[in-house]
Amino acid sequence: MGRSLQALLWFGAQLLLPLWAKPVTQRPITFYYQDLITGLSRTVDVNGVQLHIDSPQSTVSGQKDGEATLPCHFWFEPDVSHPKRVRIKWSKVSSAREPETDVLVAIGTHSRSYGDYSGRVHLSHGSEGDASLVISTLQLNDTGLYRCEVVGGLEDQSTSIHLELHGVVFPYQHPQGRYHLSFAGAQQACTEQDATLATFSQLYESWREGLHWCNAGWLADGTVQYPITRPRGNCGGPGVAPGVRSYGKRHRHQHQYDVFCFSSAFSGEVFYLQPARAMSLAQAQRACVEQGALIAKVGQLYSAWRFQGLDHCHAGWLADGSVRYAITKPRQNCGPLEPGVRSFGFPPPQHKYGVYCYKEHHGSL
Repeated sequence: MGRSLQALLWFGAQLLLPLWAKPVTQRPITFYYQDLITGLSRTVDVNGVQLHIDSPQSTVSGQKDGEATLPCHFWFEPDVSHPKRVRIKWSKVSSAREPETDVLVAIGTHSRSYGDYSGRVHLSHGSEGDASLVISTLQLNDTGLYRCEVVGGLEDQSTSIHLELHGVVFPYQHPQGRYHLSFAGAQQACTEQDATLATFSQLYESWREGLHWCNAGWLADGTVQYPITRPRGNCGGPGVAPGVRSYGKRHRHQHQYDVFCFSSAFSGEVFYLQPARAMSLAQAQRACVEQGALIAKVGQLYSAWRFQGLDHCHAGWLADGSVRYAITKPRQNCGPLEPGVRSFGFPPPQHKYGVYCYKEHHGSL
């Protein structure tokens, strides 16, 4: 029995010896995924390849109704002879407390856009590894931080680009006067004036450029703030440095304030019109239509003042029933000795003034 057992063990060792003697080879690392756009299933080899991503610009600028390209490029190291199939996702980062907004997802030549971006976004595909996002017909709410994420194999990398629109921040009050706007009312007021709620960064930049307003107003994040360049007793407090004062977060339904709106540069034209005699608000509206235009909105007047140098020392009706005029070259008998948009408030609609009209320039930017 002892000899038989020894023989059996020797025979088993001979069978296993080729397995022990074989060199161990590394198995390729693969993963399985399903293409959510095409519905196809795929297996990808990712052994020894690293994904990299970069953007040559951290900020891109544009203007309303224009086009902007957010650059994003990716590559693999070591370089592969056949480009890997990757998943590209663009999203807009609202804030740390809010979820990201999906903008576009692409795999290969297939892509899908989402929400307000549908039909307005596509990848540029300028060269191999180009994941740049092209946004057309820019809207005021497009401004913000965007994330470009590329998934290749088991790796994913991302980079962020900030999109800003050339624009101007302006304070706005309800026709009934100071502090009559809830947060929703503030949003609506800005929208009606061809504008959107200003962000803190936009208000801060405007303060650096000299914006001084002693009434508190809503911002896009739900805070209430106001910019002060010349502090005084009831305006930021005496002996306090200039800056942007904040009331912090306020109740969006119960509290009421003014609002700071943001309007972008545009391709149209604002012009002053006064026939032989001054006009009531209704007559002013008709006069603009007869010129192939519409009565201008407050945001359009501010934008024309800021970017087109509109300078006219005559008060005119605007679409919200207010009367204003814009000055870029201050002079005597023309309001304060500093540039700005002057306001006569909201006079009775039968009072007589000129009018500011807005005409779009189609096909030109």
